[in-house]
Amino acid sequence: MSEDALDAVLERFAATGPEFGPGLSNHGPMASEALVALGRADAVEAWAEDYAKNLLEPVGERNAIERDEWRETLGDVRRVGDWIAYFRRQVAENPWPELLDVWVARLSPGIMAAATHGVIRTAHAVRALYAGETPQRLQEFATGLAYWAARYQGLPVRTTGSAPQPMSAALKDIPRIDDSKRSRFLIFEAVRVLEAEDFGPAIDMAATDGPADAVIGEMTRLFVRQYLGNLGAASIGFVHSVTAPSALRLLVPHLSDASRTTAQRYVWQACAALYATYGRVDPSLIRIGAEPVEFDREDLAARALEARDEHAIKFTEACLREYDLSQDGAFILAANDAIGRLRR
Repeated sequence: MSEDALDAVLERFAATGPEFGPGLSNHGPMASEALVALGRADAVEAWAEDYAKNLLEPVGERNAIERDEWRETLGDVRRVGDWIAYFRRQVAENPWPELLDVWVARLSPGIMAAATHGVIRTAHAVRALYAGETPQRLQEFATGLAYWAARYQGLPVRTTGSAPQPMSAALKDIPRIDDSKRSRFLIFEAVRVLEAEDFGPAIDMAATDGPADAVIGEMTRLFVRQYLGNLGAASIGFVHSVTAPSALRLLVPHLSDASRTTAQRYVWQACAALYATYGRVDPSLIRIGAEPVEFDREDLAARALEARDEHAIKFTEACLREYDLSQDGAFILAANDAIGRLRR
């Protein structure tokens, strides 16, 4: 049932573009796969049909991307149709795990792509593929990588040679932007105000080269507290500071150590950029315990579905996944808040 439902909606979303409106990401495939992971495959087709009403038609290939020119077309969203066609050819010719490892290494410096939705969409596709390889899931995997490449967005880097710190200490040293420069519009536009002089050192400020479970766990626990400490206008920004590193967790089993280490470094940089752009509270003032909490998992999933909001669904599923690994009650607090705050 879950496999048939997911493949049906992926085929439905294959007839839509990766964006709609003014640079808004198409969350349909991601949220649909998250609903299946939440145990709500019974509702995924109805949710997807409702969500798809406002989506746009896909952009076709206009100018084929050759193997030796991919660098020149990174970050050119006008070429998204060309990127989708390119990766569909690659998937037809190569095993998807090999493509994943190669392209995660290439695309990680631009992991902020589409407010991190490139890596998130790719990760949901990878989890579906790992559960069972189908033509629809391979096509969605190709689209995820293509969207990441077309919206590739590097952030400022400035090497200082300073020793890396634990993430919680490093976050305190990252300067937040002045209120006059803050934007409430698209995330990938808002982070463009970050400058190399102030933000550039963030890339090396935190220790990110350790084992994946430790690094990603530390990152999600740190940034779920940023979500809870910056509720309101910054909520959507900090949703991505949890879902992006949690998405990387889904990719790690299929990555070489080199690709994994590179991705961990840049997903930290992206989360730090979200803090610098949207954070309003000193991290030392956010004191939320890490004890387990009692909750009804099925009720949480049902309420996320009832909210209808794509971010609430994806965030709830990621928070449950991180809670299962850490038993940190902050994830359940955050999921409950998002379900009430983000309703469609």
